[in-house]
Order: sequence, then structure tokens, then C-alpha cells
Amino acid sequence: MAQIIDGKAVAQKVRSEVKAGVAAFQAAHGRAPGLHVVLVGDDPASAVYVRNKEAAAQEVAMAGKVYRLPASTSEAELLELVRQLNADDTVDGILVQFPVPAQINQTRVIETISPAKDVDGLHPLSAGALWAGAEGLVSCTPAGCMRLLREAGVELAGKNAVVVGRSNLVGKPIAALLLAENATVTIAHSKTRDLGAVCRQADVLVAAVGREAIIKGDYVKPGAAVIDVGMNRNAAGKLCGDVDFEAAEKVAGYITKVPGGVGPMTIACLLENTLKAAKMRVSRAR
Repeated sequence: MAQIIDGKAVAQKVRSEVKAGVAAFQAAHGRAPGLHVVLVGDDPASAVYVRNKEAAAQEVAMAGKVYRLPASTSEAELLELVRQLNADDTVDGILVQFPVPAQINQTRVIETISPAKDVDGLHPLSAGALWAGAEGLVSCTPAGCMRLLREAGVELAGKNAVVVGRSNLVGKPIAALLLAENATVTIAHSKTRDLGAVCRQADVLVAAVGREAIIKGDYVKPGAAVIDVGMNRNAAGKLCGDVDFEAAEKVAGYITKVPGGVGPMTIACLLENTLKAAKMRVSRAR
């Protein structure tokens, strides 16, 4: 049976580290790092995510604000708010909650956020810095996955890693992070032939597709570390991942559960990114 990687416990550890870092930053600079979140419209899931982010920021004594805009907000109005936040020196992190209403182009929003404040790590310059091995802000979920692997003591150098999924939010950045740790990385996706055979080569298997139980138990190499990024609802309405957990747990060496695995890490790493952004901006100003 696999060792369960407890995302809730690791996320709490990260939050404690950030809380101490926020206190130190406040003592040194006379203000707390500021995380500003923009929510456009009334998507129920987005509203829950934003409330959770707001509560987490308050828990670590971060400054900031949530801007709740009506669904009728135009792209020009949203971009103007983003530009104002870019220019505000008390703002260290800017996060626009996606999805946005249809009249707003998501790519334009991402490109308008200053890379120095891009705590979602989605700006093309942030992505470029990641692949170039330069300092920058990394997407929160991939950063969280890497922290879970580190906390579990999973050795990455020289190992075969397979990432199933190629999104800009998770698949591509986690591939870059695994490469940076000297793993040999394969990115698989919907067009991959014989997905099971590819996955069975993996010492580290990351599932980030968004399809219930796409990773079967017999896709897992015995002893592999399995990170399940998927968040799906099954026919009974129960939250589940991309991995058939019950079958995979019998084969894997380490595995994350859904819920309680990667999910808690995303907000913890958002707080960590905001603190990092504040420190980087102060050091650049010097």
C-alpha cells in the first residue's frame, strides 16, 4: 500500500512559514505584503475560491483587497483596474480569478498583469523565465506538487517523470520544474498512443487532465510516486481525481488523495508567491 502524501499537513506547514515571513517583511519594511484579487461575475465556484483565498491571506496577516465586479464589467474596465494595481506600490500580488465572462479576453488580462506581480505565474514572461531557469513566479499548483514530492522525500534526479496533461496552468510548468530537478520528463496528452504503456515507465506520475479516473491502477509502475491534480465530480457528485485511487494505492509507493492532496497546496503556494513577489520587488528597487 502506498504512503499517502498529506496535502493538508504540508499546506499548513507552508502557511506557517509564510506567516513568519510576512511578520519579518512587515518589521523590515513597515507594511505587510499585499495580495489583491479580482472577481468578475457571480460564478459560484469562483466565489468560493476567492473567499478561501481571502481567508488564507488574513490568516497569515497579509494586506490586500478583493474587488468584486459585476458580470457586465467590460474588458476595458477590468484592464484599467489591473493597470491601477500594477502602478500601486502597496500591491505585490495580483490575481484575476478565472474564468471571466465571455466579453473579456482571458489572454489579454494575463498579459496586462505586471510579471513582477503575476502570482498566478501565467504571464508569458513568467513562463519564459521558468523554462529559461531564471528567477520568477511559478504557477501555484505546480509549485505545490513539487513541494509535496520534496516533503515526501521523493528523489527526482535521474528518474523518469510522466506528466499527463499539457495545460499552461499545470502540465507545462510542472514539466519544466521536474526538468529543473534533473528528472527525464515525458508530457502525455489526449493524442498520446497507449497512454498506459507511457505511464508505466514513470517513477513519478503527475495526472493533470481533468477526467475522472483516466489513470487506471495498471497504469502505475510499482513503487511510483503519483500526484493527482484532477478535480472532478463522479456520477454520485463526489469529488474525485484523475487517478483511480483505490486501484493505484495498492501499487504506488506514494500517492495524493482527492480531496486533501494537491488542492490545499494551491492557496498555500499563492501566499508563498505573494511574499516572494514582495521580496523580489524590494530587492529590485534597491
